[in-house]
Amino acid sequence: MLDVCLLGCGGMMPLPYRWLTSLMARYQGSSILIDCGEGTQVAIKKKGWSFKPIDVICFTHYHGDHISGLPGLLLTMGNAERTQELTLIGPRGLERVVNALRVIAPELPFPLKFIEIQNPRETFAFQGFRITAYRVNHNVTCYGYCLEVDRAGKFDVERAKSQGIPLKFWNPLQKGETIRDGETVYTPDMVLGAARKGIKVTYCTDTRPTKSIVENASGSDLFICEGMYGEAEKEQKAIEYKHMTFREAARLAKEADVKELWLTHYSPSLARPEEYMEDVRRIFANAHPGKDGKTADLMYEEN
Repeated sequence: MLDVCLLGCGGMMPLPYRWLTSLMARYQGSSILIDCGEGTQVAIKKKGWSFKPIDVICFTHYHGDHISGLPGLLLTMGNAERTQELTLIGPRGLERVVNALRVIAPELPFPLKFIEIQNPRETFAFQGFRITAYRVNHNVTCYGYCLEVDRAGKFDVERAKSQGIPLKFWNPLQKGETIRDGETVYTPDMVLGAARKGIKVTYCTDTRPTKSIVENASGSDLFICEGMYGEAEKEQKAIEYKHMTFREAARLAKEADVKELWLTHYSPSLARPEEYMEDVRRIFANAHPGKDGKTADLMYEEN
């Protein structure tokens, strides 16, 4: 199961009823954060989740509403007696930007690992999940992210028995481990069927519609996409500032054939996004306005 929480869905500036951009996902004891706008700590506490198990923080780009909450979060993680390494992923310049922000958080009891994205698309593997960064189209270098949890094929008991594989090795083989027993080597492919559908979440903000979004979001269980403006008449403004309207996001969701769409990164002037959803659902039926604290528990599909 993958737990996903849209911590903040605001763009540009925090409001009394809306925190700035941030997404948190949890999988088997690990937490992944995408963006860290002002108020992210408060949003995490309000949700009742923990700072300590955050293993990876990804940044779409370095505008203030996406990274200004980082120094305080790092200090809080340090005060929680964290000692293990924290991985940060973002566009080129990540280490320089973070170290500039750390003028107010100079001493941490844990090391930082910086991964600066060099190419239009890169994938990073972690224990049990993968993160793919893909370039989008904003007025500064900006990336969207896919978070994917793979699912191995079904364990075939009869194949294991017919090959004489000892029962004590069944569980580690099912987990994908290779086992050496003296001169004999047992590999997962000896007992597992074809890989099954896993879980996929795609996230993007601060961009015009691009082919890269459709390609990377394709088949996602959940697509969380910028909808800066709900009003149709603001499409020209979206073009000028390299953002998106609700309808443009819905068209991307339809083209990518995703299961569900959440809109996020609202303009401060957009007080009631739900007022525009009827038009959005004419394009993509399973669309929902994001809101702070909106959560999904994504499960594997039953075969």
